[in-house]
Amino acid sequence: MENGSKKWGFEANNNKALMTASAITVRGVLNTLMANLNKQDQRQLIPLGHGDPSAFPCFRTTCIAEDAIVDALKSAKYNCYAPTVGILPARRAIADHLNRDLPFKLSPDDVFVTLGCTQAIEVTLTVLGRPGANILVPRPGFPYYEAVAARSNLEVRHFDLLSGKGWEVDLESVEALADDNTVAIVVINPGNPCGNVYSYGHLKQIAETARKIGIMVIADEVYAHLTFGSTPYVRMGSFGSIVPVLSLGSISKRWIVPGWRIGWLVAADPNGILQKSGVIDSIVSCLNLSSDPATFIQGAIPEILENTKKDFFLKIVNLLREAVDKCYDRIQQNPYITCPMKPEGSMFVMAKLNLSLLEDIKDDMDFCLKLAKEESIIVLPGIAVGMKNWLRITFAIEPSSLEDGLGRMKSFCERHAKKQ
Repeated sequence: MENGSKKWGFEANNNKALMTASAITVRGVLNTLMANLNKQDQRQLIPLGHGDPSAFPCFRTTCIAEDAIVDALKSAKYNCYAPTVGILPARRAIADHLNRDLPFKLSPDDVFVTLGCTQAIEVTLTVLGRPGANILVPRPGFPYYEAVAARSNLEVRHFDLLSGKGWEVDLESVEALADDNTVAIVVINPGNPCGNVYSYGHLKQIAETARKIGIMVIADEVYAHLTFGSTPYVRMGSFGSIVPVLSLGSISKRWIVPGWRIGWLVAADPNGILQKSGVIDSIVSCLNLSSDPATFIQGAIPEILENTKKDFFLKIVNLLREAVDKCYDRIQQNPYITCPMKPEGSMFVMAKLNLSLLEDIKDDMDFCLKLAKEESIIVLPGIAVGMKNWLRITFAIEPSSLEDGLGRMKSFCERHAKKQ
């Protein structure tokens, strides 16, 4: 690189760790699939690869939330910088919101407002990262944990979720993986990517196992209360007296507003272990070095959390229940993919590819690339969430689009089926 007789004094940092971390994110994989679309195909693109139903009119957020944003903006009270940890009314409202599900009371001091759940993940792993430390992460799971750990001095160790037992945590493998350098276990409930909802009893077992090992629980609860099966939703923080819990959440999924980018990181720890160990102070220090959610959105949070009507939540859950019924039934009619469990929560189902019935399909990534090119359907390959030759399919889209997409997928499979 030369400028006349001189060389430019800059070039991109060839950071292999950063490149690798970017490539394994859901966004990175979906961008690869989008680049493989056939631009000549005039059919509607069917997005079965990510959990963002906000583009579909039937999933529009409540007018309570929209009005709260407008009112906060027009009040001119929230044009300023926000405190590092978030404005007090928002923190108090989040604490009150979570207290409805907990056997003890959180205070605003236990709450840190974040740029969505992703920043909550970043802050948590940054605080826990140190040379030699490791963290236990589910497989399958949400790959952003691996991506952040790659730049946070954290080794990732994967424990299995058991597909034949409702995707429960394999607690024996958790104990076998842990050592003196293990700092935390990640629990995603309701489950992304599996759609599982853990029972009270199983969550208590996880808490007791973590206490035995001497590690905290990172509870990813971004899909909290988006459940439509027989298992009641229970917050991991309910077991905060057994083991310290950092709960991560947001309004992105339940209120169908992922673009608003506001979430929280909450210490559910009535014994004060996280404070004594310096974790809380480190969270504040980390937030001092990062960006904040827009102040006017923080200003709207009390109204959104306190006054959203139950009928809005009921409508969303009913839409998801109807969608998962349709999705599961259509998958059952497709012999080329197998679903071990009907989802009870979140917005996803995991389905195993029956590669032995298909020809010229090498693996799940090859399947998804060809599906995008031939049918204009985006499905996330299981390799992106730690399960090679599986698929993660979202059912949180418009019913007609879901029907069309699963129909096209079956036609694609039949076209690539091995000849009898």
